[in-house]
Amino acid sequence: MKHPRRFRSAFLPISPPQGVAGLALAAEKAIKGWMFQCSMCGNCILQATTYICPMLCPKGLRNGPCGSGSVDQCCVNPGRPCVWHLIYHRAEAMEKLEGLLEVQAPLDWSRVGHSTWLALFLEARKRKLLTITALKPLRDWKKEISILFRDMRQPAWWNGDQEHHPATSHEQVSSLQTALMRGEFVVTGEFVPPTGVRLEASAKQVELLRGRVHAVNVAENPMATAHMSSLAGCQILKSLGLEPILQVTARDYQRLILQSEVLGASALGINNILCLTGDAPTAGRAPFMGLPFDLDATQMLWILRRLRDQGLLLDGRQIDDPPMVFLGAAGSPNDPNPAYDALRLEKKINAGAQFIQTQLVYEGTIVERWLEALDKRDLLSKAHVLIGISPLHSLQHAVFLQERIPDITIPSTIMRRLAESPCPERLGVDMALELIEEIRALPGVSGVHLMALGEADTTNRLLDELRPIVESAS
Repeated sequence: MKHPRRFRSAFLPISPPQGVAGLALAAEKAIKGWMFQCSMCGNCILQATTYICPMLCPKGLRNGPCGSGSVDQCCVNPGRPCVWHLIYHRAEAMEKLEGLLEVQAPLDWSRVGHSTWLALFLEARKRKLLTITALKPLRDWKKEISILFRDMRQPAWWNGDQEHHPATSHEQVSSLQTALMRGEFVVTGEFVPPTGVRLEASAKQVELLRGRVHAVNVAENPMATAHMSSLAGCQILKSLGLEPILQVTARDYQRLILQSEVLGASALGINNILCLTGDAPTAGRAPFMGLPFDLDATQMLWILRRLRDQGLLLDGRQIDDPPMVFLGAAGSPNDPNPAYDALRLEKKINAGAQFIQTQLVYEGTIVERWLEALDKRDLLSKAHVLIGISPLHSLQHAVFLQERIPDITIPSTIMRRLAESPCPERLGVDMALELIEEIRALPGVSGVHLMALGEADTTNRLLDELRPIVESAS
């Protein structure tokens, strides 16, 4: 398989090594650059990703694709294929998909630009795996080499695995979690903070949701454009009597800020956390933000779960009063291969996700197919699923979503109904209600996540007509 070209130049060491280390670095850079388009990240996990380097992903995602990529197209650079879909394809052909469940660590930047080969050689020599006197039966030697590779990619400060890690406490830390645990049909909404400090323009959006949804996502810099922070928006909603969900995005958070932000949020009584990769920086305005990201969504979940359940900061310090948080992640039912998204979600659920909010869907059969893929991996009993819904208000709106927003599929029948309707806004609400009626009967659906996309009047009508459905299902 031909590897995609590197999105960036290979990383350079901060302090160029001399002597043997310099020769090892030059040799590895030349050979792995030719064979794998190696980025010289110094944190090599090629053995775990079927020898396709995940650092070829422009976002630097080391645990799976974002929700915006596709088999043929990267969301950052559409001229490139999605590297992670290539990894999935090869792993499936090699019958090694299950190996991709191992949660990989973020980069140790002290190793970036240095030779992984030299580090492996020195560690193997330390473990006496290269000396003639220590030769063992081939099977035992291979096992110890496998352990060596795992230890190199799973440092003690991370110690990732592919096991499910449910919350150690059954305490319910938010009203959203309580409603889901009680089996209610949950409705969550979305609030986009203003781009300034005045809330008057957002007051109508807040009033639409008050008393009509169980919780509200507070968006974090949507479409990679600056807005009031999600944490500030959460605190404002909380003061107005709404249950907030704090969004944290890998695009905007590095490992230190993530931990301090969630500690602060929990201290303020904001306990619902949704971990997202985030829209590509190219979706925003100039100047262009840097790549790769420091973290991915799976790594954020791993860090926050260990902080909550073990009181363990990423630097190894223990704390006596860890944050009490209910962790969420995003799913993509529109993935043309739902088995791949099920694998991606299993990794997030293993890492700590307790609820899943999906991308927008417009067809019940897509949801059903996706749920079946999740059920095959026994995921529906491990996390609560909220399906993304947004009423269409015109044919132009549908065309925009289909063409401009990655990972959204709108059936041609819906396009035709909108084109023929004398009142497309009314029809959009009717179709959304039809879809909710269809999917709420599916096993594993715990509710819906409403994304208004700025249409206040449409959202108001949808919430009014949704109330009887919610009451009858709860």
